[in-house]
Amino acid sequence: MSTRIDDRFAALKSEGRAALVTFVMAGDPGPVTSLDILKALPAAGADVIELGMPFTDPMADGPAIQAAGLRALKGGMTVKGTLQLVKDFRAGDNATPIVLMGYYNPIYVYGVDKFLADAKAAGVDGLIVVDLPPEEDAELCIPARNAGLNFIRLATPTTDGKRLPKVLANTSGFVYYVSLTGITGAALADYAGVSEAVKRIKGHTKLPIAVGFGVKNAQNAAEIARYADGVVVGSALVDALKASLDEGGKATEKSVEAVTSLVASIAAGVRSARAPAGGAPAKNGGVFSWLKRLWA
Repeated sequence: MSTRIDDRFAALKSEGRAALVTFVMAGDPGPVTSLDILKALPAAGADVIELGMPFTDPMADGPAIQAAGLRALKGGMTVKGTLQLVKDFRAGDNATPIVLMGYYNPIYVYGVDKFLADAKAAGVDGLIVVDLPPEEDAELCIPARNAGLNFIRLATPTTDGKRLPKVLANTSGFVYYVSLTGITGAALADYAGVSEAVKRIKGHTKLPIAVGFGVKNAQNAAEIARYADGVVVGSALVDALKASLDEGGKATEKSVEAVTSLVASIAAGVRSARAPAGGAPAKNGGVFSWLKRLWA
């Protein structure tokens, strides 16, 4: 059975362009503004929305997204509240795919079966859970797919030819290629290397490949959209939102527009490129050294 994610990528492929996948943190800086931002993203140019589930120990996130999660938690956001945001969004938008991105601990505490049932009922389409390697697919990946949710796996520059088939085995929706060996929010310079990596992954799967980490502006997005099926932007949007907040970390009248104006600019970059048919690494290994150890 196809999902909104499958349908969206298929539609964009027929249009000959890549998808823009936008990441925002649920509840950042508060539930009301967070929902306003969610509602505004599709009109600004977002094709798929990744919604972060705030967690107290986000080991794979850079400083910007960590801070966003802490703001959300301070504002009272929970797993239940995150699902309510999706449900409220779905009241006015039944087409835009939503992927929840986060960690396994909050899902485990909530209860896997209950979480999957509630997520499906709220209108969630897929999950990215970065701390569950393929060896733990029975924990969440397979149950999620049985519940009708896509389970989207990360591939990284350290995912070699021997490891890649295991990573892809139960992946669905799309493959998220992490483009650089640094933390979220680092700069991307080696477009040629990313292009070759996308080609290599496409040799193992028919799933769309979305590239994230390092996308900050329309130029970055246009470069990636030339060869990837999707472009993911996250830290830049989180930074734009943070810059709009008042001294107490509360939303201002500029907060929603700060995010949507950047989304519109990056969307224009994505749409200026045509995806094909078929930088220096950061000094801090961050998520990649961690993922390499976890999935080695």
